[in-house]
Amino acid sequence: MTARRFDAAIVDLDGTLVDTLPDFVVVLDRTLDALGLPRVSREFIERTIGKGSEHLIRSTLQAAGGDAALFDAAWALYQRHYLAVNGDHAAVYPGAREGLEQLRACGLRLACVTNKPLAFARPLLERKGMLGLLDAVFGGDSFERRKPDPLPLVRACEALASAAARTLVIGDSANDAAAARAAGCPVVLVRYGYNHGEPIEHVDADAWVDRIDAIDLAADTLIAP
Repeated sequence: MTARRFDAAIVDLDGTLVDTLPDFVVVLDRTLDALGLPRVSREFIERTIGKGSEHLIRSTLQAAGGDAALFDAAWALYQRHYLAVNGDHAAVYPGAREGLEQLRACGLRLACVTNKPLAFARPLLERKGMLGLLDAVFGGDSFERRKPDPLPLVRACEALASAAARTLVIGDSANDAAAARAAGCPVVLVRYGYNHGEPIEHVDADAWVDRIDAIDLAADTLIAP
C-alpha cells in the first residue's frame, strides 16, 4: 500500500496543530475581569474548548456565575481580547509543521477545518508559519454547522476535490472523530490536545499518534478505501 491511497488531508487547529490553551486562559481572564466575574480554572477551559467560541463563552459565564444575558457583552470583550492576544502565548506542537510538510511531500492537498472563528484561525496559522502549507482554511463560522457535524468536512473535501474515503482527517478530539466518521473519512487522532477531559484512545479512530509527523500513511492501521 502507498500514500497515494489518500489524495488529501484535513487537519484540526486547536489541540492538533497549535497548543492554544494559554491564549484562551489569558483572553478569558481578561474578559471575566472586565465583567467583574471570578476567573475560571485552566482545567475548566481545557475541558471546554473545541466546540466553538459561542459554546465556550456561554459555558464560562455559567461556570463563573454570570447571567446568560451578559453573553453579548462577553462575546464583544472576548473577540477584542482574542484578536489582541492571538498566538502570543500559543505554541506549535512538536512535529506539527513537519507533519504537514511530509503530507504535502506525499502529494496530498491540505485543508484546516477548525471550530475557531476564521478571523482568529487564519492569522494564527500565518503567525505560526503554517498557512502557506494549506490549500484551504475553514473556521467555525465558514458554514452553517460546525464539527461534530460532518458538513464542514464534506465541504472541505469538495474544496480539495477529494473523495471522503480518500481524505484523511487528523484531530485531537471526539468532535473530530465523530465528524470524520459521519462524513466517511478515515481519521487519525493525536494523543495530546483537548478531548474534553476524556482519554483519546477511548474514541473510535483508525490510529492514534504522538506526533503528526509520526503518521504512517501506509500502515495497516489506516484503512485503505
